[in-house]
Amino acid sequence: PPLRRATDPLVAVPVNAAGLWLLYGTGLHAAAGHRPALGALVALHVLVSGYLATAAVLAVDPAPHRRGVGVRAAALAAGAAAHDVLATWVYAAPPPGVVHAAEGARLMWDGGTVVTLVTAAVLWRRWYTSRDAVRAAGAPAGPAVRAA
Repeated sequence: PPLRRATDPLVAVPVNAAGLWLLYGTGLHAAAGHRPALGALVALHVLVSGYLATAAVLAVDPAPHRRGVGVRAAALAAGAAAHDVLATWVYAAPPPGVVHAAEGARLMWDGGTVVTLVTAAVLWRRWYTSRDAVRAAGAPAGPAVRAA
């Protein structure tokens, strides 16, 4: 059950976005820069939460509790919006002590857009091909071809 909740896009995407907001919206970023163990934990959280959010949206593994494609697409859009608002906020009001925040915020915006578009394309392609498989399975079989 805990893993089931962690892989739900309505949980994984907000946890990923909230972690980034916490990192840049509080003194956590500066603290992680001065404490290597904390920096490692933050990096691990960003990696794991990003992986879980992407896996939850794409739903690569078959699961009986998987959300529909509409919910997963909405979660992706909401996560992208939260990411872009954060990038804009960091650009306009950089966290204290962060040098080159404007460049980092632009990279966050542009990189996030690319990742979102690629994820959306993969999600759409998986949905579209699954619809083709459903249509093909329901189509009547063509005439049998006999060997001459």
